[in-house]
Amino acid sequence: MIVKERTKPEELVLLHALKPRMELEEKDAQNLWTLEKGYEGEVQFDQWFTGYQVESLILNDLLLEVNGTLFQIDSFVITQDRLHLFEVKNLEGDYYLDGDKFKTVAGKETKNPLHQLSRAESLLKQLLKELGFYIPLEPHLVFINPEFALLQAPLKSHIILPNQLNRFMDKMNRTSSKLNNKHTKLAEALLSLHITKSPYSRVPSYDFGMLRKGVICGGCGGFLESFRQKRAVCSYCGTGDSIESLILQALKSFLILFPGQKVTTTAIYDWCNGNLPKKSIRRVLKDNLSASGECKSTYYE
Repeated sequence: MIVKERTKPEELVLLHALKPRMELEEKDAQNLWTLEKGYEGEVQFDQWFTGYQVESLILNDLLLEVNGTLFQIDSFVITQDRLHLFEVKNLEGDYYLDGDKFKTVAGKETKNPLHQLSRAESLLKQLLKELGFYIPLEPHLVFINPEFALLQAPLKSHIILPNQLNRFMDKMNRTSSKLNNKHTKLAEALLSLHITKSPYSRVPSYDFGMLRKGVICGGCGGFLESFRQKRAVCSYCGTGDSIESLILQALKSFLILFPGQKVTTTAIYDWCNGNLPKKSIRRVLKDNLSASGECKSTYYE
């Protein structure tokens, strides 16, 4: 049973909303690519893990703290007599281990994911001890991308390669498990300790005035240039959207980027660069949000 669903990281959501409306610096564009790649891999892991049939409690995307140190867990699985810690990587290409160094075949050294797994394992063990739970913990480093290869992989390690996924799942499914109140309490304890807002967020500073205004195509992500009374068709990719759908998309991005600002008809009209009629915006806001205030001071929440 999934106790905590996986959600798209807030940092990734913000960068997605910013990308069409400002020129991202190289470091921010690289961060966006890394986050997209990582989240894509985690979603693939979730799809693969639907094949797990054993009674268990699953918590995804945990951000925890122990002794002032933060650490993240991609997936944590509680079974009867075993806890499983999964670190998921979506790398592709050929890599090899050179001692404790992790390198591409071209010789470029990158962060060793085994070190990341070891750190999470050590901190999690400390936290479990503080909470009074002494169930054995098994760490796993999952390379989910079928285009990944680890040359000269060690015979004994926590690594699960793409061509080992099915066999690993078969082994997991052959282990019986019956949960009790102790396991539920552990899941509840970890869920209560989860930190919802990461202090590591690396989103560039921005304000309303500096961002490009307009209506964005739901297909290609470009700005729409022509509008009809009830529908707009993108001149680049041919995607068609109703005016109501476009207003809702604009509202969503406004709420993501400016959660502290009041939503008004004028604010959304300006956000759309005046391309969508105020009358339609007012109607959509009224239908989908609760109105407060009167006349010109009306805002929606």
